Amino acid sequence: MKTMKKALIIALSLGAMSSTAALAADVTEASSAKHAKAATQYRQALFQLVRSNMGPLGGMAKGALPFDESVMETNAVRLEQLADMMGDYLSVDTREFDVETAAKDGLWENFSDVESKAMALKKAAQGLQAAVKAGDSSAYRGAIGEIGASCKSCHDDYKKD
Repeated sequence: MKTMKKALIIALSLGAMSSTAALAADVTEASSAKHAKAATQYRQALFQLVRSNMGPLGGMAKGALPFDESVMETNAVRLEQLADMMGDYLSVDTREFDVETAAKDGLWENFSDVESKAMALKKAAQGLQAAVKAGDSSAYRGAIGEIGASCKSCHDDYKKD
């Protein structure tokens, strides 16, 4: 009986995870002005967190701050986690409502590309984590640069100036 309960729990959990992943890949239209406003606020909050974690890394890459392995590892882990959330928080198309946003229309028109760029951020963040774990200080600047390049790639295509 306990084995069946465990199997059912596992099956339900896997089903929930796979349905969440499927939802993340689909763009949905905001259902109301209130929904569009909330979706925009969440999207912007996500990018504020990205910015707060990228700032110190950029300072280190530019030589304005000394390399700090603890900060690099922590911020890279956070950026990886934030990249995983991007599909969910970017998938609500808010164009039909009057919301203040810097998102270009292409964000929802080319959503598979947006998701690819989010995964590039994740991969770059993992690269910085690997460099820190290996203690390869010669790779720090380049690994941070990869994160910055992944951010810039998305900004260039999907963020208004």
